[in-house]
Amino acid sequence: MRKIKYAVLGVAVIAAAALAPCAMAKKVKKNNSASQVIYTGELAKKVIGYNGTTPVTITVKDGRITSITADANKETPSYFNKAKDKVFKQFIGKTVEEAKKLDTDVATGATYSSEALIKNIKAGLKEVKSSKKDGKTASKAKAKGKTKGKKRMTR
Repeated sequence: MRKIKYAVLGVAVIAAAALAPCAMAKKVKKNNSASQVIYTGELAKKVIGYNGTTPVTITVKDGRITSITADANKETPSYFNKAKDKVFKQFIGKTVEEAKKLDTDVATGATYSSEALIKNIKAGLKEVKSSKKDGKTASKAKAKGKTKGKKRMTR
């Protein structure tokens, strides 16, 4: 009788262990559904810093920039670190729309790297898919822009 109890218990433990990753994966998937990760390596391959391209990876969650990381580049590390420290701080926590309009400061002494990082980030932000609510707002803004353009043409 004890052998049967242990066998049933063993099967239950194995089944729970086998099903746990599936349950966790579903939970993680739901949490990440509002997140977007944009890599600018291909988007901004013509954006050059002092020694070459400066791609970044941008993470946006619920319409806000949650992180920006610098990817492999050939910039001088001391200057590049100065640039990314100055530039990234200005974007983190901002909504995508706020960040697109942001008049960003560059790091003194690391101007080329700073400007390249800013261009990469803004190129990446153009690729962020807005939520339905944001999409309606963008559509209204586009419609207003078209109306203004027509008025100018008729004058």
